[in-house]
Amino acid sequence: MTHNLVPNSTWEAAHGGPSPPHNVTYVDFYLHEPPVAAVFTASYLLIFAVCMAGNGLVCFIVLRSRSMRTVTNLFILNLAVSDLLVGIFCMPTTLVDNIITGWPFGSVVCKLSGMVQGISVSASVFTLVAIAVDRFRCIVYPFKQKLTIATSKLVIVVIWVLAVSIMCPSGVMLQVTQEQRVRIVLGHNNDTSPFYWCRENWPSQDMRKIYTTVLFANIYLAPLTLIVIMYVRIGFTLFNTSVLPARGSGIVSREGSGNTKLSMEGRLAVSRKKKRVIMMLLVVALLFVLSWLPLWTLMMLSDYASLTEHQHRVINIYVYPFAHWLAFFNSSVNPIIYGFFNENFRRGFQAAFKFQLCATADLERQNTGSNRIRLNAVLPVQPDALSGSGSGGGSVLVENGRCSHQEGGRLAGTGLIKDQELIMEDLENVSQV
Repeated sequence: MTHNLVPNSTWEAAHGGPSPPHNVTYVDFYLHEPPVAAVFTASYLLIFAVCMAGNGLVCFIVLRSRSMRTVTNLFILNLAVSDLLVGIFCMPTTLVDNIITGWPFGSVVCKLSGMVQGISVSASVFTLVAIAVDRFRCIVYPFKQKLTIATSKLVIVVIWVLAVSIMCPSGVMLQVTQEQRVRIVLGHNNDTSPFYWCRENWPSQDMRKIYTTVLFANIYLAPLTLIVIMYVRIGFTLFNTSVLPARGSGIVSREGSGNTKLSMEGRLAVSRKKKRVIMMLLVVALLFVLSWLPLWTLMMLSDYASLTEHQHRVINIYVYPFAHWLAFFNSSVNPIIYGFFNENFRRGFQAAFKFQLCATADLERQNTGSNRIRLNAVLPVQPDALSGSGSGGGSVLVENGRCSHQEGGRLAGTGLIKDQELIMEDLENVSQV
């Protein structure tokens, strides 16, 4: 980091004696008073704990259950891994760098920490784009071929290759440099130590500006534009999607009067689901914008703006720690948005601890891995899953978490059923975003 060089005082002003022979600026070891440092520490520890617990649990759920290893869940797993790396390699070193003056960890940690920070953040952002693309294809173009598991693994490899490639120049230029005109005051005995910092030593300021602009365009501006455009299209598609009327739904039960009621309840459930998904997409886009905008604004200001010494001091000591905290907050809240707001992850969490929402053998035999209507709805079943002759039709009623059979009806309008199921599967899939 390059923003902790904050001149505090000269030797004569601070200690009342004659200054050393060289023009040296002396800075305090701690950048903040103890109460302020305690607030920073508590804030960073909070998001660190949430990041470790949330992303670790997402990894546990996906890796433990083979049925959870879908295309979207693999992207969510990759997002959790990259966010775990952000928590492990970014949060502790950034907290220390924002509390004390200088870089205390040495050259190896400087390069390793800087590289892993940039790679993990880039991989996290690129994974958010991959999730948005996957949901965009499923919802806006539902009849196109969906991504396979093998393709999703290839996309994940490409994500990490791109993340490493874009951060290689930073890793090459990162060096621990001693500032000859600055000394750190260690205590009341006037002991001092050299001032070291970990920064990118570019041959010229213009090259630094170019690289910062490239990072801004590829890790923030372009991903933000893609995510917003695709989620807006998804939102409009969901908003304009009409649920087929009860007459053509192709769902027939024993009692005709109950059919209309169940169909109406199913349509209301879908309407609520659509509103919930649209709101979730808005939250995802807004959190991405608000979490990363302050940090990128400061980085661009540091390279392009002509700031006074006082402005540099305020930004480096107080604004940068808050901007870093907001960026890391995005990595901590990602598992909540993409995981625990997803019904499949909640079910996977319960299954991991031996809690089953619907434990009847009939539902397990019908489970083909696709998502279906889960509230008050009637689902068509294959004839061979029912008892009795193969010519009989049937359906499963899933109501309030309980499973039961309804037999004796005939399935009509199979083409409309497929269209209805396609709409419902895509609506449920998008909740995995």
